[in-house]
Amino acid sequence: MRRRIEVILPRGEAIRNFVYTAALDRIRSRMEVDVISVMPDEALHKLMVNRYDSVMELSEIPERWIVRAIRGVLEMAHGRWLWSEAAQDRWRLRDYEATTIALKVKRILSKAICLPFANRHGLNLLSAIERLCSRSLRTSDYYLDLFRKRRPALVFNGSHVHCRVAIQAVQAAQWLGIPTATFVFSWDNLTSQGRIMLPYNFFLVWSEDMRAQLLELYPQIPPANVFVTGTPQFDFHFDPQYFWTREEFCRRLGLDPERPFFIYTTGMPNYMPEEMRVVEGIADLLGGMEDLGRPQLLVRVYPKDRTTRFDELRRRRNDIVFSPVNWEQVWLTPKPDDVEMYTNTLRHCAAGINISSTVSLELCMFDKPVLNVGYNPPGADISPVSFASYYKFDHYREVVESGAVTVVPSQEEMAACLRRALLEPEYRRDERRALITKMFGNLLDGKSGVRVSEALLTAAGLSQGTKPSA
Repeated sequence: MRRRIEVILPRGEAIRNFVYTAALDRIRSRMEVDVISVMPDEALHKLMVNRYDSVMELSEIPERWIVRAIRGVLEMAHGRWLWSEAAQDRWRLRDYEATTIALKVKRILSKAICLPFANRHGLNLLSAIERLCSRSLRTSDYYLDLFRKRRPALVFNGSHVHCRVAIQAVQAAQWLGIPTATFVFSWDNLTSQGRIMLPYNFFLVWSEDMRAQLLELYPQIPPANVFVTGTPQFDFHFDPQYFWTREEFCRRLGLDPERPFFIYTTGMPNYMPEEMRVVEGIADLLGGMEDLGRPQLLVRVYPKDRTTRFDELRRRRNDIVFSPVNWEQVWLTPKPDDVEMYTNTLRHCAAGINISSTVSLELCMFDKPVLNVGYNPPGADISPVSFASYYKFDHYREVVESGAVTVVPSQEEMAACLRRALLEPEYRRDERRALITKMFGNLLDGKSGVRVSEALLTAAGLSQGTKPSA
């Protein structure tokens, strides 16, 4: 009887990373693959049913309030101990949001409770309490019974940061002594997205830098159990089967293929309020550049932005082209054709503009000039938010200090930066290449999905090499 792996996909992006790239298909050639996944729509359900040995819907199992409360204190204490720029920013924002007497008192009490645990010993103690309470006060034995029956060799959570819906399944495996693995979803997660609650046996990360950071923050993890795989979300950028000609791309979006275009990728509405003003200001600047062939502005709205904040701009400014963003909003799932659209946007743009986004790295991969907005929206008070502060965040500071991107400090200076991006695309080219080499080495080869499958087979004990410590 072949071994089996239970794969948990707690978010739509995990489906993109591991289903669209066929990473799981490669594993299935060596062992049975059972998928426990959120189900955005019937089409994706059928896709998975046709490819894997069994498919179940992942649903969140409610937990007792005291368990949730302990996790909240643990998250807060971890942030205060870590005290990264992102953690400090979040701390200040929560202070600012406490606008009533009741909220202020609650905030003060929360801080008083968490501070004694804001150290390594305190965090370890609180983590042990959280694990004990989670087990003794559990509300369901569903996954315990399931895994006792199936006895998988490994349980893999495709996104540690989206783990709330997956907690019951992962911890059931841990209680049964079944090895668990997870993928650290993004390069900013370790310093910006809170504590890794569940004590996984194996970790898959983007880069050597992330591996070093993970081991520094969680020294109890055996170094041999952290696999550097790259991230499958970039594989599409290097696979010719997804490439369109410039003419085809422009035809689909209504762009003029004879004129250059900038891609502006927007951010999260709560962190980038009034970003519409920034976009319109850039469109105004481009509209005055007749001598440069009337550059076009293509805007890709952040796929997780569920507001309508750009609707008015869409109606009023026909000179701004908005790219279709084909995501299923249930579980925020990219559709396959959106993956192709995004890859070709990066391939064919003249340059990119954003606010401290992962897109900056992707633009560098394509050797495109990167302009980062370092000024707040003109004429808007967005206190306590400051766009410039995001460039001090731990993960992004290295990008800025590398010189690979241009942080534009004002709308007035944006005009000159836009011109230079068109007239001197080689500006900062060496810095872009050096940054990508430092961060990813030889991992940008379209084969991260392959490395993920190899790492999981190793963790499951099916590799030809030495099995890491369980």
